[in-house]
Amino acid sequence: MPMTGPDMLSWFEVPRPLIEPTLRALRLGNTALDALFYDVSAVVTDLLLHGSIVVAEAEGTPSWRISEMTKAFSQLDLSALSNPEGSILVVDSGRPPHVTPFEDVPGFLSWVKSQGQTVKTASVTGVGSSALGSVAFAWNISTALDEPVAAIVPGYGVADVIQQGLGGWFGFGLHSWWIKQTAQEVLAHTMPQTARIGRHLMMTAPGHAEANTGAPVFQRGNGSSDVLHAILREVTNISRVFGHSKGALVIENAILSLPRETTERLKVVTFGCPIAEDTPTAGYSQFLGVIDGLGLLNSWGNPPETVVPTHHSTNTSIPLSMPVSLLTRVATMRQTPRPAAITYQPPLGPASRTTRRGRVPRQ
Repeated sequence: MPMTGPDMLSWFEVPRPLIEPTLRALRLGNTALDALFYDVSAVVTDLLLHGSIVVAEAEGTPSWRISEMTKAFSQLDLSALSNPEGSILVVDSGRPPHVTPFEDVPGFLSWVKSQGQTVKTASVTGVGSSALGSVAFAWNISTALDEPVAAIVPGYGVADVIQQGLGGWFGFGLHSWWIKQTAQEVLAHTMPQTARIGRHLMMTAPGHAEANTGAPVFQRGNGSSDVLHAILREVTNISRVFGHSKGALVIENAILSLPRETTERLKVVTFGCPIAEDTPTAGYSQFLGVIDGLGLLNSWGNPPETVVPTHHSTNTSIPLSMPVSLLTRVATMRQTPRPAAITYQPPLGPASRTTRRGRVPRQ
């Protein structure tokens, strides 16, 4: 009997055990890039310096424990550094547990809504977009704002490999999303099982799209934008979004089709990749380094609000890096409305009717 439909597509499939190790190796390589571009060493130092806490025993005798540090490092989960499936990590630099992971969007939404958690800020990284880089970037923002930050760790699938192989991380700017979206759609129609690898997080987002084969496809150029779009639509507490490098382009795509009442509550802050300010928001603060050639390529001529004497990296251990925590404070001060100026009105009367030189006019 001739094979039709999904049975025919099985001829094109490459076994997952052959693809996933390759994706993990590439993801691990991107993790090394994240250690260069993001403030990883600062996160590790902070956890080590503040990891030990005093816990009161039942009888009131204090004892030193490292439970806080242990929990934080265990939540980082070193296996996530190479895991191609995405996640959402809530990072709070000031309060334990410092990293709270979610493997799907409904789990994160339930945590935010049902338990009264007030997450007001989301962040997206660029380059390899691994768990390590995402935590480091969100940690800098959380330190500046003294509040938790929801960091999106995007999935990493075959379409990402195709884009990266064509130089999409480093020069195509917004047009690179067309490459990734087209590749994902081709995979979804020819190799649906392969197209699912690295797309678990996106497939859990409310309203995600699928091909007729059941494989996921992008609606906004990439999986990260689809996830961020769903989160901003569902979590009305989020009023700030931060992006670095390609993460800024993720934000641009994600907010493009949101309702106006949703976008007008958002304050958008970008580092190393200015985006078009076509979508009405509560305000844009965009920073670009003077010696940031990569940011210039990806911005496609979009002007930043502020030019700073830095390069593309946000790793504070490297000279002339972009100080995310400091610039976050600057952006927050800019976007905070100033109180209305109070004009002094002198009392009326002959003595007060003076000219600018202080003389009483003649009667």
